[in-house]
Amino acid sequence: MERTPAPKVVGRFAPSPTGRMHAGNVFAALCAWLVAKSQGGEVVLRIEDLDRERSKPPFADQVQRDFERLGLTWDRGPFFQHDRDGAYEAAFRALGERGLTYPCYCTRADLHAASAPHRGEKPVYPGTCRRLSAEERRAREEAGRRAAWRLQVPAATIAFEDQVQGPYAQELEGECGDFLVRRSDGAFAYQLAVVVDDAAQGVTSVVRGVDLLCSTPQQVHLQQLLGLPTPAYAHVPLIVAEQDRRLSKRDRDAGLEALVARFGTPEGVIGHLAALTGLAPVDEPMSPEELLKGFDVAELPHAFPDKVQVLWR
Repeated sequence: MERTPAPKVVGRFAPSPTGRMHAGNVFAALCAWLVAKSQGGEVVLRIEDLDRERSKPPFADQVQRDFERLGLTWDRGPFFQHDRDGAYEAAFRALGERGLTYPCYCTRADLHAASAPHRGEKPVYPGTCRRLSAEERRAREEAGRRAAWRLQVPAATIAFEDQVQGPYAQELEGECGDFLVRRSDGAFAYQLAVVVDDAAQGVTSVVRGVDLLCSTPQQVHLQQLLGLPTPAYAHVPLIVAEQDRRLSKRDRDAGLEALVARFGTPEGVIGHLAALTGLAPVDEPMSPEELLKGFDVAELPHAFPDKVQVLWR
């Protein structure tokens, strides 16, 4: 009996073009590339420009040049989220036709006052607008409030095995609450867009920072509702400027130009990141291809000295 070949691994780079990459962005992309290429896979480049105000075409161009300069190659793309509104609209409509979405008129101030933080991750939406009558909704609209749209979640637990963090579970109603699928300005929310895009682009491997771990159950729930496949997830530690403070594009923390100036070459940057995070035993210049030779995805959970934070130095 012939064995069915395993599906091809397809990873992704998914930068937001809101500034130059910093060391944390490079590290997450390096891990995504290593995980895909070590399994004979491909890498897709997707430019996540949902935020039209902050996303700038020059940054979208620059991030591609930065990846090329670092030796982080991709096989398909770039794909741009600004071209994908039709696909997001179809998914949003499908959820609405099943009665799973509802308009939410809460302001930021309302959310801050009514939501309870959970485990220090993010506030849990208390379902305020889920229970509004038609008359109450109309009154809010007549008062000039613009509606966002939320997905009504069940009292169900979504659990999965993360390739780095291990078992993870979230009870949707109590630990997340109904979450946004469309913003009040009409833009589609990140959760919906990435689920639709990953499926359309054949992504089977998602490697990203551990700060997005708590969002993954919501994405898995959407995949289940929309009949889409669930990729394998690996959430790698964040590189932090100091305890509990992530590197930031806005603050120009460990920006790529400064990194190349400090370490001499793109290979020097890759080598330092690999040594700092446990992917390489010594701090010496190396290309992603050279690092790939000794990389084993099965050893990834054991590589990092800390699975949550690595202090930049």
